[in-house]
Order: sequence, then structure tokens, then C-alpha cells
Amino acid sequence: MSSAPTARTAPLRWGVNYTPSESWFHSWQDFNIDAVKADLESIASIGLDHVRIFPLWPLLQPNRTLIRPAGIADVGKVVDAAAEFGLDVSVDGLQGHLSSYDYLPSWVTSWHRRNIFTDPDVIAAQAELVTALATEVTARPNVLGMTLGNETNQFAVARHPEKHETTPAQMGEWINTLIDTVKKVWPQGMHQHSFDDNVWFIDSSPVTPRHAASLGDATTVHSWVFTSVSRLFPAGHPARTLFADYLVQLADSWAETPTRPIWLQEIGAPYPAVPKEQAADFLEASLRPLMDTPNLWGTTWWCSHDVSRKLADFPELEYTLGLLDSDRKVKPAGRRLAEMIQEEKRNPTAPVQRGTALSFDSGDEATGVGRSVTDPSGEVFAAWLELAARGEKPTLVREAKLADAGYLAARGINNVVTAEAVGARPAGVGDVPVVSEANIWAETVEA
Repeated sequence: MSSAPTARTAPLRWGVNYTPSESWFHSWQDFNIDAVKADLESIASIGLDHVRIFPLWPLLQPNRTLIRPAGIADVGKVVDAAAEFGLDVSVDGLQGHLSSYDYLPSWVTSWHRRNIFTDPDVIAAQAELVTALATEVTARPNVLGMTLGNETNQFAVARHPEKHETTPAQMGEWINTLIDTVKKVWPQGMHQHSFDDNVWFIDSSPVTPRHAASLGDATTVHSWVFTSVSRLFPAGHPARTLFADYLVQLADSWAETPTRPIWLQEIGAPYPAVPKEQAADFLEASLRPLMDTPNLWGTTWWCSHDVSRKLADFPELEYTLGLLDSDRKVKPAGRRLAEMIQEEKRNPTAPVQRGTALSFDSGDEATGVGRSVTDPSGEVFAAWLELAARGEKPTLVREAKLADAGYLAARGINNVVTAEAVGARPAGVGDVPVVSEANIWAETVEA
């Protein structure tokens, strides 16, 4: 059962994570505004309304007490260039981790290794950098806000080869400190942090679902089927194109405020999990199911332009993820997204509250222990897929919220079911192994 349509407070936003076509993110070292403008013009031609940009932390702050004015100014120039083509901009602060590469300044690595989440001097320096970035762009009318960094949780997870140890409590303090720092300078912006799906599924991740759904102004979702879903479900299985919707509904279930915005900040069609000739169909089939989510802020596809084949040692998937190729030509996936955007402008999707909710035990919400119950290998995901196959358009709800009638009513939930009652069989045999990112990338290179 589902409730009646509800009002959407603003149109869905459509954007892309901007990957420069010339020299990738290394282009920040040899900044060329004409090349940037050409890229942004090609992005705008698809009908997108915003980009997310990624200045590299080591280039902006090569020494703990040195922030390069020219580097900060270059960020402002990109924002101004985007305005020329009608594009808004979201700025990432601490890069961080991008497409299998880590970008940490030398003063926190090797002989100068310091914990980026707990060392007071490092945190103070990070606060100075995000303050400088926020100060540079806050007055510009086409800026949306700041994300602290790209999937910063990856530096603290067990699989990282040079892990920065931290606890959930310490991680929450780190996120709060930097979000509060940005807000002091840029109070009107939409500011958030970002993370991969370990946050939702891996009990040991120090960034917890509570952090994800309560800190900052929006909950970000990064949907990548190559991490586990494509390993559990064969090609053509609906789990692959429903995974983004599942993550959005899971993010919604963890928020205490039913109206908290959800930003599908990253989603892509990674080869070989998604064959190149099926990328456009995958894009549409992944986005259609979630577009009626009332508190969905928007979608930002990964990524704008393919990585050039002139650059070596990238995982194979990185060379094919763009909506445009490295010559700025629109690819089939880009054309499909352009068609969807035009259709949405002509006939906006009506948001609908989902009446049927699958309940789950959220475990220890302070530490995140127990969150793995919602992993794609488990009964919850299997039951959610079964409900979707029946046409239920299900959402999710924590068992801890079932006695809160006001909360359920605010989300439009009027039918709660359990995984046991649905009785669907999980896809995996045993637990999903902790996937090494190095292995993922090695496999895609081999493919």
C-alpha cells in the first residue's frame, strides 16, 4: 500500500561530478580556465544544472601552515566559469580519495605521519583550509555548499593499507568540527560529508549510519554496484538497477527527521559490471525508481568526462564512466540523461510516500554494530527486492521507530512487514567477504 502523492518543495536537481577532460584532476596543477570552460559548456549542453568539483588537498595546503592563495583563487575561477553556463557548484574540501588514488599532503604521511581525524594540529589546519575555501566562494550566487571531502571514511576502514585509526565518537567529533567551521563562514550553504557504502553495511566502519543521517544538512548516498551487488546477483538481475533506490530508502530510514534531504551524490555505470553498451539503460533503470522519493534533493552522476587513455594505471572502469568522452563528445548515457531531464521539466515526477516499509533491527546505533543486517547479502535486502518485485515500492524502517506513530505518519508508513514474513532467500552463501579495493581495481584492469 502507498499513500497519496505529496508536495515536493523544489524541483529535482540534476548534476554531474566534474572530472576535467584534460589531465583529469592533475589539471589543478597547471590550471587552464579555457579548458575548464570548454568542459563546463559540454556539461551544460546535456541540460544539467550543477557540478561537484574536487580541488586537491596537497595542492591547496602543501604545508600545514601554508594555504596557497593561487590555488584557492583557482577554485573561485571555476565557480565563476560555471556561472557563465548556468551551472551551480558544490565544492569538496579535503581531497582526499578519488578513483583509487589517495591525495594526502606530505605533512601527514611517511616520516610526518599524523592521524587526519584525531591529531589536533591536523584538524586545526583542515579547519583553516575549509575556512579559506568557504570564504572564497560564499558570496558567489551559484554555489550550493561544501562537502568535507570525497569518501573520507576510506582512510579509516580496515582494508586501507595505511589506516588512520579512529572510533565512531572521534569520527563524529571530527565531522562536527569541520561542518561547524564551514557554517561559521558560509551559513546559507548546504554542507555535508560523504562516504562509500561501508557506512551502511560494515559494522567496523567508524563513520556510522547515525553520522550519515544526522550530521550536516543532507545525507549523501554513493551507489556503486561493483563493490558487492554485481558479485552477488547475475547480469540482468533487478538488484543491480534497484540498488540505488535501496540505498536512498535505507538512508531515509536512518534519519530522525523524515524530511531530511537525501542527495544521490554519486552513481555510475562501472564496466565490466555494466557492459558499455548497456550504460544508458542502466542509468535510466537506476534513476527512475527513486525519483518519486519526496525528500530526494537530486542526483549527481559520476562522472562528467572519461579519463583520457593518455593517462596510465587507472582501473579500466575509470576510462568509461563519463557522460561525455575525453574529447567532450556526448555518449549514449549522456544523451539518455538529457532526455530524462527534458522529460522531467515537461512533466515533473510526483513525489509519493511509500506506505509499505520493511523493518530491521538497527543494532547499536552509537557504534554502528549490527548495521550489517542490511548488507546486500542478507535477508533484509532479499526481502526488499521481493517486495519490489511484487510492485509494493517498499521503503525501510528501523524497529526502534515502530512505536513512534508520529514518525510513521510523517513518512506515510501504514504497512510494516518483516524479512521473516516475506521469506525471501538471500542471494549470497554465507557472508559477503570484505572486498579489497585493490582487488576490485585489479579485476577491472584485467577485464
